[in-house]
Amino acid sequence: MNKDKKPQQNTILDIAEALKLSPATISRALNNHPHVKEKTKSDVLKMAAQLGYRRNQMASGLRSNKTHTVGLIVPRISMFFHAEVITTIQNALHKHGYNLIICQSNDLLTMEEELADILYASRVDALIVACTLQTTDFSHFDKLVSSGIPVIFYDRVPLDAYPATFIKGDDFRGGYLATCHLIETGSQKIAHISGKLSSNLYQDRTAGFRKAMEQHQLPVNPDWVFHQELTHENAKEAMTKMFSGAIVPDALFSANDVTAIAALEFAKENGIQVPRDLKIIGYSNDPRTSIITPALSTIEQYPAKVGQKIVEVLMEQLKNGEREVGQKPYVIPVDLIRRMSS
Repeated sequence: MNKDKKPQQNTILDIAEALKLSPATISRALNNHPHVKEKTKSDVLKMAAQLGYRRNQMASGLRSNKTHTVGLIVPRISMFFHAEVITTIQNALHKHGYNLIICQSNDLLTMEEELADILYASRVDALIVACTLQTTDFSHFDKLVSSGIPVIFYDRVPLDAYPATFIKGDDFRGGYLATCHLIETGSQKIAHISGKLSSNLYQDRTAGFRKAMEQHQLPVNPDWVFHQELTHENAKEAMTKMFSGAIVPDALFSANDVTAIAALEFAKENGIQVPRDLKIIGYSNDPRTSIITPALSTIEQYPAKVGQKIVEVLMEQLKNGEREVGQKPYVIPVDLIRRMSS
């Protein structure tokens, strides 16, 4: 066998010859044209698989100016909320005949900028983005917007106006519900660990926290409010600071579940009884919150509903060829999930 010989690439003409059909019929069948009989489509697909035919998606895209691919940039695929959103988007897009290119920024702005360039060069029909916590300048998306490519920001969205679509959770209400719940269970000295205020998520969740405290005429102790990267280690450090003084909090609202779980671990390690001495509530309803002891109260964000709304809006934009510039954000409702930690 000649190792230098390239493997043969079968074409539509090979399928047409094998089935004694016209190349045009083969092309229409491969594109699921409604005027082609189902049996013919089935025969074509079977023969294509038998011959090892691979469609040249890029060439097809160049001819039609559509690639039927959508780009998606997320901070981390491993995050429960984004994993659920991705699954919903991919399944829904597949039903509409679109493929999804999933990219992970690792929560790094430089990576997000690079990925935006790569997806633009890949001729995606649309782009869906959950930004990094460092993203305050969105100019690396300008080339897509100016080219008429729909851009949808979800969850982590720009704080200022930008010519794209925003889909987000009701984070203000989530922070308000969480704090009111702690107050209604008898807590008065409530701490809050949140993310950096460069992100809309933590601005809104903190605003909800402060509104509930103000409404119930409870003071906010500045020594018990933290705005930091929401890691397990940072949460332990914040808890150590709060519980090193003579006066300690009797409740904690954490802006994510990772921090809430770390706070619960700290309480166990230091003989603090939850919920008797310290009530804890997190945010996102990560599956781990329901299986640890005690099970953690949290805020449900409904990631599947977020994914469904993204695809619903995107399909409408792709169909009509119009972007909803200046449209108010689509806001997905949230709910309180009460468990044994509060």
